[in-house]
Amino acid sequence: MEIFFLSLLFHLSLFVLQWVFPVESVSLPNLLALETNPSFHVINQSKRTGHHANGSNNIILNPTFEDGLSNWSAKGCDILLHESMEDGKVLPLNGKFFASATNRTRSWNGIEQEITGRVQPNLAYEVTAAVRIYGGNVSSAGIQATLWVQSPDIHEQYIRIAILQATNKDWGQLQGKFLLNGSPLRVIIFLEGPPPGTDILINNLVVKHAEKVPPSLRPLIKNEPFGVNIVENSNLDDGINGWFPLGNCSLSMEFGSPIELPPMARNSLGFHERLSGQYIRVTSRADTWMGPAQMISGKLKLHLTYQVSAWVRIGPGSTRPQVVNVALSVDGNWVNGGQVEFNDESWHEVGGSFRIDKQPSNVMVYIQGPAAGLDLMVAGLWIFPVDRRARFKLLKKQTDKIRKRDLILKFSSSEAVNVSGAFVKVEQIQNSFPFGSCITRRAIDNEDLVRFLVKNFNWVVFGNELKWSWTEPQQGNFNYNDADELLDFCKNHNLEIRGHCIFWEVEYAIQPWVQGLNNSGLITAVQNRLTDLLTRYKGKFRHYDVDNEMLHGSFYKDRLGKDIQATMFRTSHQLDPSATLFVNDYHIEDGSDVRSSPEEYIRQILDLQQQGAPVGGIGIQGHIDNPVGPIVSSALDKLGTLGLPIWFTELDVSSTNEFVRADDLEVMLREAYAHPSVEGIILWGFWELYMSRENAQLVNAEGKINAAGKRYLALKKEWLSYARGYIDAQGEFRFRGFYGTYNIEINFPTMKINRTFAVDKGESPLVINIGL
Repeated sequence: MEIFFLSLLFHLSLFVLQWVFPVESVSLPNLLALETNPSFHVINQSKRTGHHANGSNNIILNPTFEDGLSNWSAKGCDILLHESMEDGKVLPLNGKFFASATNRTRSWNGIEQEITGRVQPNLAYEVTAAVRIYGGNVSSAGIQATLWVQSPDIHEQYIRIAILQATNKDWGQLQGKFLLNGSPLRVIIFLEGPPPGTDILINNLVVKHAEKVPPSLRPLIKNEPFGVNIVENSNLDDGINGWFPLGNCSLSMEFGSPIELPPMARNSLGFHERLSGQYIRVTSRADTWMGPAQMISGKLKLHLTYQVSAWVRIGPGSTRPQVVNVALSVDGNWVNGGQVEFNDESWHEVGGSFRIDKQPSNVMVYIQGPAAGLDLMVAGLWIFPVDRRARFKLLKKQTDKIRKRDLILKFSSSEAVNVSGAFVKVEQIQNSFPFGSCITRRAIDNEDLVRFLVKNFNWVVFGNELKWSWTEPQQGNFNYNDADELLDFCKNHNLEIRGHCIFWEVEYAIQPWVQGLNNSGLITAVQNRLTDLLTRYKGKFRHYDVDNEMLHGSFYKDRLGKDIQATMFRTSHQLDPSATLFVNDYHIEDGSDVRSSPEEYIRQILDLQQQGAPVGGIGIQGHIDNPVGPIVSSALDKLGTLGLPIWFTELDVSSTNEFVRADDLEVMLREAYAHPSVEGIILWGFWELYMSRENAQLVNAEGKINAAGKRYLALKKEWLSYARGYIDAQGEFRFRGFYGTYNIEINFPTMKINRTFAVDKGESPLVINIGL
C-alpha cells in the first residue's frame, strides 16, 4: 500500500498547497521594514533608465540587472549583483547578471521593487521570474512572489502572487498572476520565503499585462459510447484471457462473487444483465501493488468522464483495515480510479472516476492495495463513460418533487369586483434555497465582483478572515478588523454568513505559536479562542465549522486527547446557542480518499454525538474533479441516514476547458439541489484570481462571464418558477412552484394590481389568500 500511496501523496500535496498558500495568504514581516529599511548594496551608481525584458510591456525597471541594482532595493537584508558565483558554478540563466538577497535573518527578507504608478487597477498581470536558492544548508525551499499594497486610507495588504519550490541546483521559473482593486497609494513587489541564512537568487523578473487566453473550444465528442465497458473479458467468460499479473503474483479464476452490478454502477447504467459470478483471485502477492492488470490503450476518448466500478474482497489474515484501489497508469502517470477500505472478508464496492485531456499512448488498469501476502479478489470491473444528460432528466424530476410545492392562490375583493376570469402573471423573484460563495476582504474592494456576488448569491463564507491563524497570528496580537469589515458588508447587502472556521485540525494550518505551546498552555489557548470569537460574534454567524478537517488531521486530538473535539462543540454551543455547528471535510463525495469515505464520516459524527457534541450539520467541501452523479448521490444517501442537514460548503470544479468545467459544475449543482438532505450550496469563490484553486472560476479576472458562469446563471434561472393563466370561477389560480418569494400581477380591464407572497417548504398544498 505504501508504494501506491506515494503517488496519491504527491497529488494530495498539491491539493494541500492550495490551502496552505491561498490567494489571500498573509506574509508576516516587520511592517516597519517596509518604510525604514535602507539596506541595499548599489554596484552601479548610475541612474540610467532600466531596460525592459520581453519588450516594453514589462513594468519592471532594469529587470535583468544590466544597470546594476538600479531601481531595486533590499527588504530587511543586503542585495548584491553577480556575474557568477562559486568560480563559475552558478551562472545567469539568461543575460550577464543576476542578483542575490543575502544576510537574510527573517523569511520575509528579500529583494523588492516599487511599481506604484506603473501597475493599473482592474487589469490582470502575469509574473515570471528566474529564481534559485543558495547556501543555508538547504537543498530546496519555497520562494514566494508577494505584493505589498497600501490603499489611500493607509490600509495594508500582502497578496501572494506565486510560490515555487526552488533548489540550489538549477534555475526555476516562478509564475503567477494578480489583480489590483481601486487606485492604491503604493505597490511593491518582492521575493521572500526561504529560511533565514538562505540566499534568494534572481536572474530576471517580468510583470506584464496578462495575455488574453483564447476562449475554450467546446470538446467535440461524436458517437459517445455511453455505458459501454472498455474492460475486456470483465465477466471472465473466456477464463482470464486478457488479464495478466502485475508483479510476481498468480492469477486464477473462481466462482462465488456477486451477480449484480455494484450499486453506483447500477444507478448509472440502469437495468443490466447480471454478472457471471466468476472472479479473479490473486495469490502469492509479494507487495501491495501486485494484482490483476489489463492494457486498455486506445480505448479512452478525450474529455469523456469515465466511471470505475468493481466488486473487491480480500482473503483471510488481515489484522487491520486494508485499502483496495483501482488505478490506471496513463503513459506512466498514476491516476486514481477509486479506492475503498475494509477489514472483513465480504465483498465491497469500489467506485471512482477519471478523465483524460491528452491522448495517451499506453494505458493500463490494475487493482492493488492490500498488504503483501493477502489474497485479492476482483469481480465485474467496469470502466465506462457516463451519460450525464440521461442522469439530468432523472434529477429534474427529483428536483420538482422536493423543491416545489402545489400552490392555490385564493383571490377576494371587498368591492363588487368579479375576480373570475382575470389574467394573472406569477413570477418568482427569489429562490429561498441558499446559494453562496466564499469572499475575502480584498475581494470586496472589486466593485464588479461585488455586483455579481449580491445579484447571484444569498449566502457567503469568509475565505480566511475568521481562521485563528488570521485573527491571532501571534499570541495576543489580534486582528478582527477584516472580519468586522466583511460582517458590515454582509449586513449592508442582506447576506447570510457561515463561520469558517473556529479551529483547523491539520497541523500545517496551525500557526507556529500554537504548535509551540505545552499541553497546559494549549488548552488555555483553545478556551480563549472559543470565548473570544464566539462572544465577540454571538448571533452574527448562522453556522460554524467547529474543527475543520478532523478526518485528515489530529493535532488537537493528539495533544489534548480524544474528548477535546467534542468539548469544542459543547463549548461553542454554550457560547452561541443560535449557531448551527458543523463538521467539515473534503473528498467525502468522490470515492478517492479512504480517510474521508462516507462511512468514516458517519463513524466520526456518531462518535462525537455519543460524547455529547451537538453536531447540527454535515459539511462536504466539494473540491472535486470529474464528478459522477451516482457516486456523489451514493455518498449523500449514506450521510442522509443521520438526519442532519448537509451543505456543500466549499464547492469548486477545475478544468482548463471552461465547457468541461461547466459540465462538471452542472453535475454537482444538480445532484446537490435534487437531494432532499442537502440544504445549501456554497461555492469556494467564482472570480479568477480571487480563488485558491486555479481554472475553477466562473468569471474571468477582468469580468467576463465564462461558460461555467453562464451555466450557473442558467441553472439559477431554471430554478425560478413562472406561471400564467386566468382566475377560475371559484376565484382561484393553481400552479406548482419552487420555494421562495414571488410577485403576482392581476390584470383587470381597467387596472393592474401587484402583490408579493412567499412560499415556504412543505409537502401539502399551500393556500395563499390574496386580497384585492
